[in-house]
Parts: sequence; structure tokens; C-alpha cells
Amino acid sequence: MPLQTYWDRDGRLQRLCLSMLIGLALVAVSTSATLTSQAPSTNSSEARIARITAGLLPGATVKGAVSTYPSLAAEMSRYNVEGLSIAVADGGQIVWARGFGVKTAGTNEPVTATTLFQAASISKPITATATLRLVDRGTLSLDENVNAYLKSWKVPENEFTTTEKVTLRRIMSHSAGLSVSGFQGYGVTDPLPTVLETLNGQSPANNPAVRVDTVPGAVRRYSGGGIMVQQLLLMDVLGKPFPDLMKELVLTPIGMTHSTFEQQLPAALQSQAASAHVDGSVVPGRYHVYPEMAAAGLWTTPTDLLKWAAEIAAARAGKSNKLLSREIATQMLTLQNDENGLGPALSGTGRDFNFWHAGSNRGFGSHLVYYPETGQGAVIMFNGASRALIVAEILRAIAEEYQWPANRIRQLEPISIDTAGLDRYIGRFVGMGYSADVSREGSRLFVTSASGLKSEAVLVARDKIVILETGIEGTVTFDQTGGIAALEIWGGLLKRHQ
Repeated sequence: MPLQTYWDRDGRLQRLCLSMLIGLALVAVSTSATLTSQAPSTNSSEARIARITAGLLPGATVKGAVSTYPSLAAEMSRYNVEGLSIAVADGGQIVWARGFGVKTAGTNEPVTATTLFQAASISKPITATATLRLVDRGTLSLDENVNAYLKSWKVPENEFTTTEKVTLRRIMSHSAGLSVSGFQGYGVTDPLPTVLETLNGQSPANNPAVRVDTVPGAVRRYSGGGIMVQQLLLMDVLGKPFPDLMKELVLTPIGMTHSTFEQQLPAALQSQAASAHVDGSVVPGRYHVYPEMAAAGLWTTPTDLLKWAAEIAAARAGKSNKLLSREIATQMLTLQNDENGLGPALSGTGRDFNFWHAGSNRGFGSHLVYYPETGQGAVIMFNGASRALIVAEILRAIAEEYQWPANRIRQLEPISIDTAGLDRYIGRFVGMGYSADVSREGSRLFVTSASGLKSEAVLVARDKIVILETGIEGTVTFDQTGGIAALEIWGGLLKRHQ
């Protein structure tokens, strides 16, 4: 998985580096050696949960180093995550699900495996599944102009749609040329827009109009707005409210009994829901409402999302047709561009192949990853805003414990360099709206991001620096005098600030 991920203010998943998102080990041990010698009783789910939560490793470590690492509880406190829920699959089966922390700050009501969280953008691949069921039936075509199906509204034609059209294949792979990346949601007492008001950017909608502003099929660009076109299309074709058709097409057939697309959340489910938090404080009204259901409106649990992932993998293997045929499931998990299948994001090849998605709504975050060749995967949902680092740490722990096929912790061999040599790397580097401050403490280098996150870094080559906490690698550029001119990291070039 190219493993770098974070969520922007619109709540959409951006690329970070998926090597950052998987592979944690036990505290101060060589896990692979230890697992080989363990007695069967130590492989019980309870023992594995205890090991996973005892110590969360960084993205990389110095080879041979013996260190202690923070527990899950400590990292939840560090990142202001009030509650968190995890489910893990192994061998194609859900082997455990567990809640941690509380539903709402200031209370003692614990998160359990059945506590509801907002899935945010993970709603998109679930919506894609309903769409592909209709493709399977012959009701829809992946490559037909969506205006052939839309009844209550049409995608406005313009200079970008002269020769190329918006299609379901392009919408689900984020290459339809449609605008609006994500949605902010609404307060629980705010007036909510209709789908048409959302698409047209009309009050009370708080987003701009969804329009084609690049040639369909030309580029991949994440578009929650496109998913709203998909939502309306499903409603127009089936003549049903969106929550009803999603329940009929996806949720009920595979037993996602703790899931709903209803917005607002029904009163009967309020007591089961976690509250959204930002910086440790409850969001007014407990959470935001997302009438953009297909893009961000699913309330669910990690267990239900893993049921979906396992079913898609089984369909692709020809072992189940509860949702999709083998042919359509294979198309869903076939790369359409540099990152997307039809709904999920895709990474790796062969045994390392996996499908994944992440999401962030106001005060909620979520991440799903599944390896169909091994039947391994996990879902993490939490109510403490977008905290990509804790997700990365948890996934690494699970990956190491269950020996996932890829994305394990990096073992580094730093180069030998004296303190005078290290001083050449010290400085402030600025660019792309980001900054990085490189400092030295004794014989150790540290990188501090613009957000104030300070992490140790090591040189693995004269021109390569790796941040241990995340595993992210930076490339150093030298000037003609041998001084450090720039640092290429986090997807862009940061120049030394004079």
C-alpha cells in the first residue's frame, strides 16, 4: 500500500503513504521469532488483544534497538481520542471486536463492539456495492452517460462534456470530472438541504454546486460531489428513499444489523451512538448530520464493515453471491486509475493485494483495510476527530501480531555521522504551506512539523532521512557548497528558510 494518508478539512481522504498505516509489534521484542515459539494458549484472542494494546510501535525503528512504546490507552490520551472501536478478521473470519474508551467525554458509558460511529467516506464503497448490484442485474451500465438514468435532475452539459460523459465507472473511480471534494455536514438543528439543493449548491446547502469542470476520464480527483450524483441516480432508478434502498440492496443481505444510512439518526438509535469530539470537546448536538448519505452518511460498526469486506472478497473468489457476482466483484477490485477500483482504493499485488478506504466526518474517523488473498483485515472507528497517526499505530500492531503479508514495521540501519556532520542538517524548511524544523539533541536528530509534532529522525544515507514515528522518508538536496538546500518530504519540496 502506498501508505501515507491524512484527511483534509472537507473530510476527504488524501494520499499520505500507506506504508505508514500498517505493522506494529510487541513491546521490545522480535515478534516474528516470539510468535513461532509461543504456546497455543497465547494465541487466544484475549492474549492477542492484550499484546496489541500494550505497546504501539512507530513506523520505523533502528535495527537492534530495544525500546518501550506507548500503550493504546496512552495514545488515545495523547491524541484526544475519547472512544475507539476495533474489529479484526483472520482467515476470512471476524476473530474479535472490542471497544475502548467512552462514547461521550465526561461520562462513564463505555464504547462496545456495537457502538455506532459515523463511517464518513467509507460510505462511498458501500454505496458502490448497491450500484454494482444493479449493474449485475442489467438495470444499470457502468459506461452509459448517467443522464440516461437521472430523472429529477441532469448533470449540466458544458464544454468539458462535449465528447466525454459522466459515467458510473468514472464516478466510482473519482475520474468523472465532477467538483466538490467533500462535505462539512450540518448541526442537528440546522435546516437540511435536499439532494437537488446539494447538487445545485442552493441554500440551505453549504457546498458549491456540483459541476463538471474537467474532461470526464482525464484525471483522478476525489469527488464527494460525484457520489451525490450517484445517490440521486439510485433514488431515481429505484423510486425509493436512499436509506431504504441501501438497506434492501446491501445491509440486510449480509446481516449488517447495526448499520443505517438514515440522517438524522433515528431516536431509537441515539443511545447506541458515540458522540463526535474535536480536541477533547463534544461537538454541539453530539454530532453533525450528513444528508449527503452516499458520500458520508453511514452509521455503522467495525464488525458490520468487516462483514462487507469479507463478503466482497468471497464474491471475488467465487465463494458467495449474496451481493455481487464473481465478475462484478472482480471489476470492483480492479484498478481503474492510479489508486481506485470501483469504490474502494486498491494497493499491492499478489498476496499483498488489499482494498481499503478511510473517512473523516466532524469529530469522527475511520479506516478499513482487507487482504482478500489471506482473509485478513481490520476496521478502526473512533470519535476524536481525524487522528491518522493513532490509526497507523493500531494497524501496525494488528499487522505484526497476525503476520499480515505487507506493511510491516521498517527496520533501519542508520549511517554513522558525528555531531558536526549532523549540524549541517539543522534548520527550518518551508514550502507548500508546510514547514519542518530539524534540530539536534546530542547525537539525535528531530523533525518538528508545522502542527508541533516532534519526532526523532535518523539518516539512512547522506541524502535520506526517515522519521521514526511515521516511517516517512525524506530526501535531502545539497547546494554547491555542500550545505543542505532543501528537504523533500510529505509529498513536496521544502526549501531551507533563510
